[in-house]
Amino acid sequence: MKPIYTYMKKQSEVIRGQDLIQNDLFTKYNVKRGLRDLNGDGVLAGLTNVSMIQSKETVDGEVKPCHGKLFYRGYNIYDLVRGIMADHRYGFEETAYLLLFGELPNKPQLKEFSAMIGDMRCLPTNFVRDVVMKAPSKDIMNSMTRSVLTLSSYDMHVSDLSLENVLRQCMMLISVFPMLAVYGYHAYNHYENNQSMYIHHPDAELSTAENLLRLLRPDMKYSKLEAKVLDLALMLHMEHGGGNNSTFTTRVVTSSGSDTYAVMAAALSSLKGPKHGGANIKVVEMMNDLKACVTDYSDQDQVETYLEHVLRGQAFDGRGLIYGMGHAVYTISDPRAEVFKSFVEKLAQEKGCQEEFELYSMVETLAPKVIEKNRKMYKGVSANVDFYSGFVYNMLGIPLELYTPIFAIARIVGWSAHRLEELVNADKIIRPAYKSVLELKTYTSLESRDGYEIEGQDYKDYRLEEREEKKH
Repeated sequence: MKPIYTYMKKQSEVIRGQDLIQNDLFTKYNVKRGLRDLNGDGVLAGLTNVSMIQSKETVDGEVKPCHGKLFYRGYNIYDLVRGIMADHRYGFEETAYLLLFGELPNKPQLKEFSAMIGDMRCLPTNFVRDVVMKAPSKDIMNSMTRSVLTLSSYDMHVSDLSLENVLRQCMMLISVFPMLAVYGYHAYNHYENNQSMYIHHPDAELSTAENLLRLLRPDMKYSKLEAKVLDLALMLHMEHGGGNNSTFTTRVVTSSGSDTYAVMAAALSSLKGPKHGGANIKVVEMMNDLKACVTDYSDQDQVETYLEHVLRGQAFDGRGLIYGMGHAVYTISDPRAEVFKSFVEKLAQEKGCQEEFELYSMVETLAPKVIEKNRKMYKGVSANVDFYSGFVYNMLGIPLELYTPIFAIARIVGWSAHRLEELVNADKIIRPAYKSVLELKTYTSLESRDGYEIEGQDYKDYRLEEREEKKH
C-alpha cells in the first residue's frame, strides 16, 4: 500500500476513536439528532410563506397522521396540477412564478415571465468550451456546482444583495440550470465514454421541460406526453416546505450575507447526497437488482421474500433499506407520489413498460407491510416521490447521471424563493448551538509526549519515498 494511504488509514482510526460520541449522551442532553424529535418532527427553526406540508391533523383534540398534503403559496399541489393539466399547458414557468412572487400569474404576467426565462437561457460566450468541457466529470452535480461558481466571475454585481439584483441572479440560474446539467453530461459522455457530443441551443419559445429533452436528445425530438410528464416531475420537485436539507442550507448560507452563486453552490452540494436528492438512483438500482435476483417478478411471494432480504441486509447493498419507502415528514402518503403515479402509468403504456409499472406498484404495496412486520416503527411508511421518479426518467431515456441534476433544475426555484424570503426578513445569522462534551486536558510539552514510529523508517525517508512515487 502506498505510504500516503497507509498513513490515512492509520490516522482515520485515531479520528474514529477521538470523535465518536456515545448515544446515551444525546439522550442525556436531549439533543434532537438530525434536528428531528422521536416522532420525526423537525425542530422549529424559522417561519415561511413559501410552502407548507401537512401530514397530521387534530381530531377530537388528538394529533393523528393524515394523508399528506403539499401547498405552494397556499395552493394545494393537487389543484395546481389539475388546473394546468386541464388547460393542456406546461406548468413549470407558472409554478415558478407562483413560488417566487407569491401569487398566480394572469396571462400577460405569465407570458412576460416565460419570455424572460427564455431570453435569459443563454451562457456567456465560450462558457461551454472553457468551463463545462474542461475536466468533465461523471458527477454532473459537481460539474454544475463548478459552473455556477464560475458564472459569478461574469457578474459585475455579484455581491449586490438588493432584491432586484438577487432576483435577476436567481432567474438567470433557473434559466440556465438545464443547460449546465445537460451540457455537463454530454461533455462527460464524449470525453469519458467516447460517445458523440451534441450541443444543441435551447429554444426560447419552448418550456423548460421541452428544452431539457431538446438539449439531451441527438435528434431534439420528444412526444407531448414525454414533455408533460417531465414538466409534472419538475413541478412536484420544485419546493418542499423549507425544512429539507438543501433548502435549509440555502437559508443558512443566505443568512451569512453570501452571494447568490455561493448560496446555490452550497445548495447543490447538499442536494447531491444519496440521503437527499440522490435517493431515486438507489431505487432504480434496487429494482434492477430485484429483477436480477427474482426468477418471476410477477410472483408476489418471490418479490416479498426479496424485500425481506433487503431489509435484513442480505440483498442489494446490504444497508437494510428499501429505497423509495418512507419520508421524514409524511406517514400515510406522499402527495407528490400520489399525483405522479397516474401519469407514470400513462407513460408506461406509451413506452410498453406496463409489466415494470406493475412491479413498481406491487413493491409499493408490499414494502410497507414488510417494513411493519420486521421493524419497530414510530410512524407509518409509504412510497415517496423518489420511488417513481427514477422509473420515469428511465422511460424517458434520461441517463442515471442526470437524475439528481433534474431534481436540482426543479428545486432551484424553491431555493430562490427561500433566499428572497430570508433576505426580506434578514435579522440574524443562523447559528444553532452544540453542547460540548469534551474532556478538559492539561498541555504537555512535545518532548514529554508519547510518540510513534513510522513503520520502520524515519520521517525523512517516508517523504522521500512519497516524492519518488509522484515522479513515476
